[in-house]
Amino acid sequence: MTRIGIEVTAATAALTLLLACDSETQSGPATLITDSAGIRIVHHQSMNADATCAVSEEPTVVIGDDESDENLWFSQVGASARMSDGSIVAVDRGSNQIRVYDADGRHLRTMGRQGEGPGEFENGPFQMWIAAGDTIWAGDYFPWRYNLFSAEGEFVRGVPLTPQFINSSMGGGVLANGYTVNSTETRARKADFSVADTMIVEAHGPDGRLIDTLARIPHGRWGQDDHEALSTYWLPRLFYAGAEVDAGGSTVALAYGMNAEIRVLDDEFNLRLIVRWTEPGREVTAADVDAWREDYVETRPRPDYSPMAEAHDAMISEARPVAELFPAISAVIVGSDGRIWVRQYDRPREDRGWLAFEPDGQFLCHLEPLPGSIREIGSDYMLLLHESELGVQTVQLHRLDLPTL
Repeated sequence: MTRIGIEVTAATAALTLLLACDSETQSGPATLITDSAGIRIVHHQSMNADATCAVSEEPTVVIGDDESDENLWFSQVGASARMSDGSIVAVDRGSNQIRVYDADGRHLRTMGRQGEGPGEFENGPFQMWIAAGDTIWAGDYFPWRYNLFSAEGEFVRGVPLTPQFINSSMGGGVLANGYTVNSTETRARKADFSVADTMIVEAHGPDGRLIDTLARIPHGRWGQDDHEALSTYWLPRLFYAGAEVDAGGSTVALAYGMNAEIRVLDDEFNLRLIVRWTEPGREVTAADVDAWREDYVETRPRPDYSPMAEAHDAMISEARPVAELFPAISAVIVGSDGRIWVRQYDRPREDRGWLAFEPDGQFLCHLEPLPGSIREIGSDYMLLLHESELGVQTVQLHRLDLPTL
């Protein structure tokens, strides 16, 4: 099996590590730790450890369920994060606002609005991070730029990227030192699914200027088949994986979803850690493909009109290429405490949950799937976006319990 890895392009990360053996061939201790040129490599050869983390069933704070006050409900929640004093910052994309709430969920202040002036969002706040001094960095989509606000809500400055990003960053974040990680993709697609797209990960200084290209990562394989609709519609290979990039604090995490591996850079963009784990039984079977197609048909009935009907048929077509192995990773999150959280790839009719690793690469715990999407993870809390059956979105703070020694 050919191993496709991340091309880490920073000068300090010119490695022969990409030639390392696949995890399926490893044997020996449960955890193997080595050092190469100052880079720590932690290889977990068994993920059967029973250590678990747990998230409280009931939230300790809920924001967004009071329609009597326009500041206490959301039209569409974007990012949310927590300040050093426990205040919660949330983005409401419908109103182009950033709102700050105290630790009990009471509204304190609002910043931002639609517009092209200082502190305004031309196309809406898309993502948001909190850097040193509780400075709020909010990304404005199309063209991608940052608006900075103080913890007290005052507009500080705007930071456009140079060279300009036309669309929003596809992954990354803001580090505590004000450097940002932004990513875009190049499309080299061919109709026969033979060429992967590439995610290009870049580092930018506090003024938005390009510092370095950090990595180039395969970003899924797309193609077309004989369906008429696909003359303009690109279809992903079934069970494909793309690049995953997240950054925060002093940590940058990079992954290619087909590999059970995370690469971790520090805030000077030096590769400092590689975490790998063994994941046997990843072979895709005919039964897996059949189950996926059956579930797709059940949850997405065939439209009665073209070209969407043709696209639907292409999704379940036997001519659609299928990966030989399931991906290992579907998402990566850098916790505010430097821990790395990995959402395992869900195979048909499975919901596999999360893995968590300490900042030094040691395994921390398994975490069951959650009733909402994660917006931030701290040392003892999680911020979740929850949507009710009626479509009401709330930001919820839950307690995070770690394994006891």
